[in-house]
Amino acid sequence: MEYFINCNSSTLAPYTTPLDELRAAHLYRRLGFSASVQTINAAVGQSAEALVDNLVDQALAAPVIPAPLWADWNNDDYPADDDLARQVRRAQQEEFETAYGNALLDNNLRDRLSFFWHNHFVTEIDVYRCNSFLYYYINCLQRNALGNFKTFVSEIGLTSAMLYYLDGARNRGNNPNENYARELYELFTLGEGNGYTEEDIIETAKSLSGYTNRGDVGCTQVTFNPEDFNTDNKTILGQTGNWGYDDTIDILFNERPNEIANFICKKLYEYFVHPDSDDEMGNAQTIISGLAATFVANNFELAPVMRQLFKSQHFFDEDAIGVIIKSPFDLYLGLIKETNFTYDDNIVQNVIDSSRLIGQEMFDPFDVAGWQRDREWINTNFIIGRWLTSEVYIQAFFQSDPEQFRTFGIEATGANGATETDPNVVARAIIDKLTPKGLLTDADYDRAIIAFREPYEDNNVYETGSWNMTLDDAGTQVYLLLLYLVREPEFQLK
Repeated sequence: MEYFINCNSSTLAPYTTPLDELRAAHLYRRLGFSASVQTINAAVGQSAEALVDNLVDQALAAPVIPAPLWADWNNDDYPADDDLARQVRRAQQEEFETAYGNALLDNNLRDRLSFFWHNHFVTEIDVYRCNSFLYYYINCLQRNALGNFKTFVSEIGLTSAMLYYLDGARNRGNNPNENYARELYELFTLGEGNGYTEEDIIETAKSLSGYTNRGDVGCTQVTFNPEDFNTDNKTILGQTGNWGYDDTIDILFNERPNEIANFICKKLYEYFVHPDSDDEMGNAQTIISGLAATFVANNFELAPVMRQLFKSQHFFDEDAIGVIIKSPFDLYLGLIKETNFTYDDNIVQNVIDSSRLIGQEMFDPFDVAGWQRDREWINTNFIIGRWLTSEVYIQAFFQSDPEQFRTFGIEATGANGATETDPNVVARAIIDKLTPKGLLTDADYDRAIIAFREPYEDNNVYETGSWNMTLDDAGTQVYLLLLYLVREPEFQLK
């Protein structure tokens, strides 16, 4: 796949032109997991300012996933038989996977961001192996996804999932474990080697000690045990005292605000705008610096940063559209959202299983550094898997209700969708709905249109002008076009 160079030279100045279809779709593909024809049409003509404010406000108000019945279970609540206990645990995890998958489909920016943070504040359920820990970890991601980043850092570090994943639960004052302290700086706030020393890590590990009290039964939430806290004076980022957990977070944000802001805003930029933030042909670094200034000026509130970015000329620049490779979840959830095909919990669980097959396992990123994204999603095995699984979903949707393919084709074409007599117009409209900038060349369009025309190619309806989307096999035509389209390079982009 072609590597996109970041030549975007637009600024953070507000984008004031009413949104066209191209940019409305771009906003929804990045801010959420895309959107239906109806949602995009409703956005066309709106101002970026009004639409983005509305979407951010919705994200701030979105309810979290309700606590499942097992949210506070420990090992004593499971069957004594190990095989039965494993079955119950797996059923609970699938239940929660499905709930979170539905949240990704339903909640646009809030859970687009919670999923982003899942790959920033990484934990792996295969390491901590406790469903109650998983629930409270995801709850923390959802509650803080668009809130205050300092609060977020403080809260995520005390989730049992994180305490067990990065050995905080084994961090005793007389024998400090440095794992979480290192990742706090290197991966979560500052970036590798940026503004801290090895001595800061050692001293910070001491200050974070004491969260070791697991209780007598496994899978019990971690609480603070003062007997395991290191009471020595510690020098952290130049500040000396008998620091504890809250003190350390305060010192970090007081002493390194600009480093934190630049590191986080760079990650947000690379996720939401362009994977290359270092290219000298554009002005990504200027944009990141501007977002970082906003972040610090607003005391590390995330919402003002997202509002500024999503309203900007830089975000809506032509060079920002269609330059990110879809993750597995983008691939499948985007297909569902853009076609508006009917789905149920079984489809959502299948999406989670399919994503696992091509490199993205929910609740279980590759390692503490997370999924590396973008070009890492594309290799010989994964691209074939992306094609084949996408085809399986299209086939399943067609078997379930072929009529919804006709509906999608008509809606994608617009006001004259049902009466349009030129199949090229309808096919191009569908293609342009499902790709960020359409196909690259006219020859590419021609090949796709051949797939669309095939069911009526021998019936003379095209030549006589009697073809339209109300004919019996029109839904099949859309089906065949989608099967063709999911193998095109442009379909892999957002």
